[in-house]
Amino acid sequence: MQYEGVLTKMQTEQGTPIQYYLVFENSFLNMNQLLGRDLEINFQGFKCLNCGKKKKIYRTGFCYDCFYSIPDAGDWIMRPELSTAHLGIADRDLEYEKKVQLQPHIVYLASASDMKVGVTRKTQVPTRWIDQGASQAIPLIEVPNRYLAGITEVALKDHFSDKINWKKMLLNDIMEIDLIGRRNEMHALLPDEVKEYFETTPEKLYTLEYPVLEYPKKINSLNLTKTPAYSGKLTGIKGQYLMFEDGTVFNVRSYEGFEVIISV
Repeated sequence: MQYEGVLTKMQTEQGTPIQYYLVFENSFLNMNQLLGRDLEINFQGFKCLNCGKKKKIYRTGFCYDCFYSIPDAGDWIMRPELSTAHLGIADRDLEYEKKVQLQPHIVYLASASDMKVGVTRKTQVPTRWIDQGASQAIPLIEVPNRYLAGITEVALKDHFSDKINWKKMLLNDIMEIDLIGRRNEMHALLPDEVKEYFETTPEKLYTLEYPVLEYPKKINSLNLTKTPAYSGKLTGIKGQYLMFEDGTVFNVRSYEGFEVIISV
């Protein structure tokens, strides 16, 4: 069978293991059901997720013009400390920014390779951790807006990484970390503006299980612009990566806005 459409990040459903879905405009694939089977991916072209034009994708599924103009690609997305909606100051579109920034956010600790610190909207728990391929995660503080979460992350980045070593994550080279114990050491490192939220944030440890038949021994990242046609046996899914028997890994999220045909 063939499935054709524009790639967006895989949708997920919490479970044991996590369920993954590739969703196109007129069809969808339950990727878990394809484990152990051969897939073929063929790159057909580009389609911007915002304007819908068949223009080369620049970043995060958007063409160059959209990336530098639309509100959901502002710098505050990747750098929450730049959020200004709480001050009534617009970046690109104040109404949009109020909707996204002025809602509860979680600063968390996660184990995906080593320990990392990160920020997510409360509504994205546990989706954000699944997308990163975290094995475990625990909320550190819950704050009422994105700015407070951002300044907390900046303060903690002086002591802990905010990045995931994606190769270690896919090789399942995961450091054993006592996240509850580490969380309890964090209070002294928090900015004064957010310390009050530490005590009110539930100490809940999330453990995540991924649908993996076999982890790769080595990794070769698939680049659709250089290799527009690829086929292989699917052996695992973790984060937003598809893993194949020959060691090829494909980061679906990196290719949002790419039109493909997937043959099963």
